[in-house]
Amino acid sequence: MVKLRRSSRAKRVNIRLKPFHGVELIIPMYADEKDAISFLISKKEWIKKTSQRISAKEEKLSVFDENMIFKTRTFELKIRSESRRDIGIHLKNGILLVSYPETLSVTHPGVQDGIRYGIEEALRIEARSFLPGRLAWLAREHGFMFNRVFIKNLKSRWGSCSGKNNINLNLHLMRLPDELIDYVLLHELCHTMEKNHGKDFWSLLDKVTGGRARELDRKVNDFNTKIY
Repeated sequence: MVKLRRSSRAKRVNIRLKPFHGVELIIPMYADEKDAISFLISKKEWIKKTSQRISAKEEKLSVFDENMIFKTRTFELKIRSESRRDIGIHLKNGILLVSYPETLSVTHPGVQDGIRYGIEEALRIEARSFLPGRLAWLAREHGFMFNRVFIKNLKSRWGSCSGKNNINLNLHLMRLPDELIDYVLLHELCHTMEKNHGKDFWSLLDKVTGGRARELDRKVNDFNTKIY
């Protein structure tokens, strides 16, 4: 199924495919719809191949529902349907409650997007209250110095360290076990002294992790930075 949408911001006809959202044909406000559909048809093979890749990705994505168990150090996810027209997100007393219209299925793309958004915002709050303090403590403990720390929703990395020793930390670190959180923080702190992943870097990281650098690195790689 293809969804047609006119957009005042679109400058040309565009085709968009996203997991759980199907195919969307975006048409500029004053463009001819027949021309747009002809363009869509001309891209039939590309749409087919792209849809297959997205379907494979959809199969890997977790579907959050009322039976899903999702806990962090400070909150637990609860999902329920209610007599409402929109998605409600409330974080209170250790419970992240995401409520959705009872007229929709919990698997509806909009509901799933709302749940993931709620989780990410709750993780952001949790990360800001925990990670900077933990980073500062580890820096003092091992003799490192850094400039500033930023909490971000990074897409593919757990953290990074700039040339000015500013450290970026992924809010999704809060989904990792404590020892792996510490490993990532120490990893970035080591970059304040060694800017690459050469022999000296791994020797330093081994020193501050009690000889477990490679072991902990393998464990971190078992986790994904995205919510699945």
